[in-house]
Amino acid sequence: MNRLSLYLHIPFCVKKCHYCDFLSAPCKEETRQEYVEVLCMEIVQKAKLYKDKIVDTIFFGGGTPSLLSAEQMKRIMETVRQEFRVLAEAEISMEVNPGTVSLEKLKAYKEYGINRLSIGLQSANNEELRVLGRIHTWEVFENTWKQVRELDFSNVNIDLMSALPGQTLESYESTLRKVLALKPEHISAYSLIIEEGTQFYEWFGEDNSKLPDEITDRRMYEMTRTLLEEYGYHRYEISNYALKGYECKHNVGYWKRKDYLGLGLGAASLLSNVRSSNVSELAEYLKLNWRTEKEELSIQDQMEEFMFLGLRMMEGISCLEFEQQFGKSLKEVYGTQIAKLEKQGLLRYHQETDRYALTLQGIDVSNQVFVEFID
Repeated sequence: MNRLSLYLHIPFCVKKCHYCDFLSAPCKEETRQEYVEVLCMEIVQKAKLYKDKIVDTIFFGGGTPSLLSAEQMKRIMETVRQEFRVLAEAEISMEVNPGTVSLEKLKAYKEYGINRLSIGLQSANNEELRVLGRIHTWEVFENTWKQVRELDFSNVNIDLMSALPGQTLESYESTLRKVLALKPEHISAYSLIIEEGTQFYEWFGEDNSKLPDEITDRRMYEMTRTLLEEYGYHRYEISNYALKGYECKHNVGYWKRKDYLGLGLGAASLLSNVRSSNVSELAEYLKLNWRTEKEELSIQDQMEEFMFLGLRMMEGISCLEFEQQFGKSLKEVYGTQIAKLEKQGLLRYHQETDRYALTLQGIDVSNQVFVEFID
């Protein structure tokens, strides 16, 4: 059965967060409405190419998808269901930011079939939220969480960030414990990266004295793993933890190089080993001038992606799957690199599953490992 994932990009937000380098910006309601109409046109047009595919995951990302009205979300979901063959039990995720949703909106999402929410909390400390440029407080988040659970959303992720300006080990532990007390099904925990083009880059790009030092950053990282595991969350990817059975199927598809179609401004796709992305200028997109850029991946490109994406997952990469996909054994292609990384204690072979996976030390220096497989 041909499976396909859909990613729909909603590039709007109330205000740009100080750390954010995503393709998103504030805009007027009229622009949002025009965007929804054009997005639906793109859905109709591109769905014609994939009539043989069955959609098993859908992900609304941004930006802030929850900034759209209930009617706008209804319009998009109805168009998707009319044009694509959506699996009855498909995982349908939506990013939600506290301060942009109401009980009425959440009821509407449930009615339209959205069955997984990802809430951007980032921190439970109001001063840290202010520094990040978030529009919500911990109290606003608590109210959103109460509404989410009242409506029986039972597959919910909470996003967290560490190594924030002014953050201490104690304040980060407080955030973790407050979130763990809520018992979400999934937690994504990322360390802050200062990206060029952001407000944070202007403030801290050359002066990181206000950021936690390397030792504190490291302790926060270790605390995340130990506390979450203590509460029953298993780490299935470098930055993602879940209760059993609640791994994000859509994201797992990315790491396993499953076919996905990106719809909306700047959205990326991977289809039959062709990577592509839509135009990233909103004015052009609204003119229906999507100008998708395409790159056909070579076998070498595909093997490299198999390695550095697959090794992000704790289960690692399958020797059998590699040989089935590329007609060569894993050791035939990457024997030298594997031997080197095993000797360094960064990679380990698991005989019972015939897989290679990062060791705990390898996870800690994962980028160092990944570069070994990139020509």
